[in-house]
Amino acid sequence: MSTLNKYLIKQSFIPFILSVGVITTVLFLQFLIRAIDRFLGKGLDIFTIFEYLYLNLAWIIALSVPMSLLISSVMTYGRMSQDNEITALKSAGVNLFSIIKPALWFGSIVGFLLCLFNNFILPDMNYNARLLARDIYQKKPELTIEPGYFVDMIPQYTMIVKELDGKEFKDVKIFSKNTSSEQTTIYAERGSLDSKGGIITVNLENGEIHEIDLENYDHYRKIKFGTHQIIISIDDLLLNRTSEANRTDREMKVPAMIEKIQQNKLSIEQIKNRITAVKQDIGINSDNEMTLRNIIDEIENLKNNDMPKNEETREYNKDIPITEYEQNEKMRSLNNNARQFQNEFTLIENYEKNNNKYLVEIHKKFTLAVACILFTLVGAPLGILVRKGGITIASALSITFFLIYYIILIWGEQLADRALLDPAIGSWMPNIVLFIVGLIILFLSDKKN
Repeated sequence: MSTLNKYLIKQSFIPFILSVGVITTVLFLQFLIRAIDRFLGKGLDIFTIFEYLYLNLAWIIALSVPMSLLISSVMTYGRMSQDNEITALKSAGVNLFSIIKPALWFGSIVGFLLCLFNNFILPDMNYNARLLARDIYQKKPELTIEPGYFVDMIPQYTMIVKELDGKEFKDVKIFSKNTSSEQTTIYAERGSLDSKGGIITVNLENGEIHEIDLENYDHYRKIKFGTHQIIISIDDLLLNRTSEANRTDREMKVPAMIEKIQQNKLSIEQIKNRITAVKQDIGINSDNEMTLRNIIDEIENLKNNDMPKNEETREYNKDIPITEYEQNEKMRSLNNNARQFQNEFTLIENYEKNNNKYLVEIHKKFTLAVACILFTLVGAPLGILVRKGGITIASALSITFFLIYYIILIWGEQLADRALLDPAIGSWMPNIVLFIVGLIILFLSDKKN
């Protein structure tokens, strides 16, 4: 390694360490303010509190490292430009890329280490942080509910909600966990959680319970309710929380998420096979694309075009002819099939959304690592361009760029989660934007000098 490269890396290292310390402290204090309510009145020992805070440092570090690289790059090259060191190097025949190349190497090393951290350390620390919450739950048990994510911690049920406000949620869907013969689906407009003693109560309002025999779709029952309760024992809840199978996407390593995606794809295939079998059984043999809209249209055609002909004169009783009875039975059976198809396609949609979340999280473990290189690519020429090496200017510029990057990242992630954008495009889009911006700033910096 040349003397120049050693000098530039050394100049970048100290601001980087300083930036990591400052940003990590700021983010940690923000987290502490939000989390303090979890500890108040719980009677927890100080060791448990410190362990919980330590485990939550992982995701804070994952955010602070890329941002620190951006700040340190702006500070280092801004100071060198301010002191005319960049001008002296260019006068000596050193081109701009050679000047920033050591910073790119430094960013690559940090990015590689961050990639390892995100893949092997971060998931376990996130997982252990959630498991440690058992002590808090025993004091005042609660369910961990996140909008758009399946909640598998309820015994016998899987739940997903669209909106969450404190302990109240809206647009609730609850599915019975797979059994060999019967499936129960619960829909509710609103719901809330209530914990007392060793019991958690899920209160549901204005909804329906759909029960279907998977071996005979004619055996279908729908129950409308104003209020409905699901009672959960805290002992069962805590036992489920310790299960490895209940990790969320942010608590799983890449191989585990890939395995989960394959399992979901298998479940989707089984549901589609079930749909195909029922279609054939009720007489739908069209080659149209298998969508819910097409199937419902085919069922409507069966209702309109395949009615029993009113030629029978025998009577089932004094009031109902045989043909009318058969017609009513056929209509009831087709309506049951239509409702079950809706339930099946809802399950497929939720499995696909879950797979998108896993794919986004897989890509994120690598995009943030690559962002370390790109932030260096942006920060170094930006520092040369502004000719200021103070931490105030560097922090202001870096926070602006990082916020824009993070907003695009969250936006792309949300679009991918809703299946409106490919997970790969949604995850890598902010890096592509950052790369283009970096090249533009590099060109402007070289032209100015």
